[in-house]
Amino acid sequence: MLEKLFKLKQNQTSLKQEAVAGLTTFMTMAYIIFVNPMMLADAGMDHGAVFVATCLAAAVGCIVMGLMANYPIALAPGMGLNAFFTYTVVGEMGYSWETALGAVFLSGICFLILSLVRIREWIVNSIPMSLRIGIAAGIGLFLALIGLKSAGIVVASPVTLVTLGDITAFPAVMAVLGFFLIIAMVQRGMKSAVILSILIITALGLMFGDVQYQGIVSMPPSIMPTFLKMDLSQVFEVTMLSVVFAFLFVDLFDTSGTLVAVAQRGGFLDEKGRLPRLNRALTADSLATIAGAAFGTSTTTSYIESTAGVSAGGRTGLTAVVVGLLFIAALFLSPLAGMIPAYATAGTLFYVAILMMSGLVHVEWEDLTEAAPVVVVCILMPLTFSIATGIAFGMISYAAIKLLTGRFSDLNVGIVVLAALFVAKFIYG
Repeated sequence: MLEKLFKLKQNQTSLKQEAVAGLTTFMTMAYIIFVNPMMLADAGMDHGAVFVATCLAAAVGCIVMGLMANYPIALAPGMGLNAFFTYTVVGEMGYSWETALGAVFLSGICFLILSLVRIREWIVNSIPMSLRIGIAAGIGLFLALIGLKSAGIVVASPVTLVTLGDITAFPAVMAVLGFFLIIAMVQRGMKSAVILSILIITALGLMFGDVQYQGIVSMPPSIMPTFLKMDLSQVFEVTMLSVVFAFLFVDLFDTSGTLVAVAQRGGFLDEKGRLPRLNRALTADSLATIAGAAFGTSTTTSYIESTAGVSAGGRTGLTAVVVGLLFIAALFLSPLAGMIPAYATAGTLFYVAILMMSGLVHVEWEDLTEAAPVVVVCILMPLTFSIATGIAFGMISYAAIKLLTGRFSDLNVGIVVLAALFVAKFIYG
């Protein structure tokens, strides 16, 4: 049955090889089961229910990707998208988390339609490569700021807006130590560096009495506080449509970038540099987002950590299925997830920021019309504490700069229309 489903011999792999690859991928991305509930709890959501929703959304996404597209690509609620959900849609814009879930659900439906009717390429190609890189880097800086804030390293100041906190305080020291541990372990080739760092810092919190022991294994908490709680009554308002677009936009490019990166690492691209079964992979991704919203979590997307599994020998969808089964097993670790303090994940957020900013090396810095919009995105995203605002100003600045410098040929209908819509949004609210 496995041979028929995943074509193991054709892909020169085995059950053992795929299982090891799946375990490797899971260990590199399992931090999300600790980070996501903590972040969405800031939006007022039930921590235990979000923990279950995170595991189930990841499990469904991985298994559907494995069975439908037969790629070793794992999915889970995305970093950056959960921050946008909590701190922009709920925190800044004032919507309820139920309405935010409704926006995630609708964005998944839109993503599914775009995947089925094959117009994704037009949308992706309408956004300049420099802006795609800038958006990823900006989200990375945004996550870094959230991590620094949660650890008390960066605090508010009435004089300078932000300033250095008490770096000798226990949370700050632990966050810095966690970050250093991740870097050291990753550099030494340890696949489970991130999750090990979170567990070590939590253990230190227990030793010093800052964390209360709650156990390791138990039956999963109830998912009912978030299950099918998405509110669609406001998602068609003008303001919320921009939120839906932001969820869709970030997921679309995050998924596209991840698919290409994993495909290049695994040698899955055809002779023309295209990914076979691309629409199946995108459809699986969109279905995972829809399911995740129903369970009660922010957008589910493909994870770049899948490259770790591919490097370990993963070649088929069986790798993704193994990851999905491991997320189901993780449902019984809810007491451990509840013990994880915010400072234990702060170093993780900073590490993820490094990964997301690495693409800046590909920006054409000598061309100011390309570089300037990237800097606009990277600076405004964290400083306005809004991913959507950073994207908006990045597109507006790109279109305006190209027009004013006479570089009309660099523009296309898509970027001009998007920039105009964002300008209208700022003018008319």
